[in-house]
Amino acid sequence: MSSSDSDDTRFLTDLSDRLYALPGVEAVTLGGSRGEGNHRPDSDWDLAVYYRDGFAPQVLRDVGWDGEVSDIGEWGGVFNGGAWLRVDGRPVDVHYRDLGAVEHEVAEAEQGRFRVEPLMFHLAGIPTYLLLAELALGRVLHGDLPRPEYPEALRERAPGVWKGFAAANLSYAEHNHAPYGRVTQCTGLLAQAAAQAAHGILASRGEWVTNDKTLLAKAGLEEMDLIIAGATGDPDDLRAAVAQANRLVATS
Repeated sequence: MSSSDSDDTRFLTDLSDRLYALPGVEAVTLGGSRGEGNHRPDSDWDLAVYYRDGFAPQVLRDVGWDGEVSDIGEWGGVFNGGAWLRVDGRPVDVHYRDLGAVEHEVAEAEQGRFRVEPLMFHLAGIPTYLLLAELALGRVLHGDLPRPEYPEALRERAPGVWKGFAAANLSYAEHNHAPYGRVTQCTGLLAQAAAQAAHGILASRGEWVTNDKTLLAKAGLEEMDLIIAGATGDPDDLRAAVAQANRLVATS
């Protein structure tokens, strides 16, 4: 083991031990690229604290690490909050995970049911089965957590739901923005439709995804970059861009 690897191991052990010691925490996981083992040296450290029957973010603030610590619910629904920190000079994200919500979404996904919730930085929002994806892809550092397989019922239902979302956005772009040269609105809907289509493609494969960074590449929809880059304020160009986006989504 290199000295760098040894330093990382000590850092992660100390960090996860301190998080696990916080009142109410029942488990700690390492997620993101480091959890999946495809990180870069400068990658963030993404950890999650799993709690039941409440967690007080103030106990995380009281540790004294530099950064911002949100309250419960400040980031939305199932992705209900967290912190952006600097710990020993390293960027660390800590996410809150309510075990009651996790167990509910596991049960829902096993029946093929899910919701899509808005979340900053995610073009199409997040499916509530993201909670399962985190468990499936991450590393449990403390505690005992399930490692779910991709539910067959979800694999059957989710692609059609995502395809419907994408089709609706493309249709609206075609009829309500392209004819009037509204570049921002039109291409914004194309981008959102691409993300939705990508979610559907990955769901049909039973492939977990936790963020938007490599979403289009994993789904084989990188060509959308070229379609959007070539759009202009000419209504005919925008109509052509929508048509190209439709063909791309339909053949992927």
